[in-house]
Amino acid sequence: MTGEGVVADETARERLVSAAISAFADKGFHGTTTRDIATMAGLSPAGVYVYYASKEELLFSISEEGHRGVVAAMRAASARAQDPVGKLVSIVRAFALWHAERHTRARIANYELAALTPEHQTLINGIRRQITSELEEVVRAGQLDGSFDVADVRMTTGSLLSLGIDITRWYLDSGHITPEQVADHHVHLALRIVGARPRARPPASGPRVPGSARSPEVDAPRVEDLA
Repeated sequence: MTGEGVVADETARERLVSAAISAFADKGFHGTTTRDIATMAGLSPAGVYVYYASKEELLFSISEEGHRGVVAAMRAASARAQDPVGKLVSIVRAFALWHAERHTRARIANYELAALTPEHQTLINGIRRQITSELEEVVRAGQLDGSFDVADVRMTTGSLLSLGIDITRWYLDSGHITPEQVADHHVHLALRIVGARPRARPPASGPRVPGSARSPEVDAPRVEDLA
């Protein structure tokens, strides 16, 4: 195939993927027909089968690419930090950003798994276990070195991942919250969930009257004290 042919082939494939994501998001996998996808992609229904053997194979491609992208993002984030707290901050931020910036694709990848064949479900579940392991290792390390106050490592890991995945259910591009703000907030939540111990900081200025209550801004641990 010539260079121009390769470009055309990839462009058509990208259009199909984009169309499938939009259609699945709007109608669900079972409510979407191959004709729906082909029409949105500007192809004939038969043109879909040049690239994908079935609608399910197209869904699998979307899900596999999405899940592998998450693993890559988490591993890159983990490599940027050394200690459990730093790794947690980096991984949670990357995880939240990925799901906010690609919320439609990620929603399809996570919530249409039941439509996959048993073989494809097995492959995706294997990648999902990698995602869980990346974060679970960090939570366990923090528990062991005293950085985190965690009673159940697996349950805590599942809670953190569920929070990030659920971004895809409510985040909108048209909203007033940016992906970066979502990521920062999730870091704040994650540090609280794992019971990260704040580093020592200078006391608040001014004497404290016995029996008086400090403001929430003084008593609350800050992300910069934990990260």
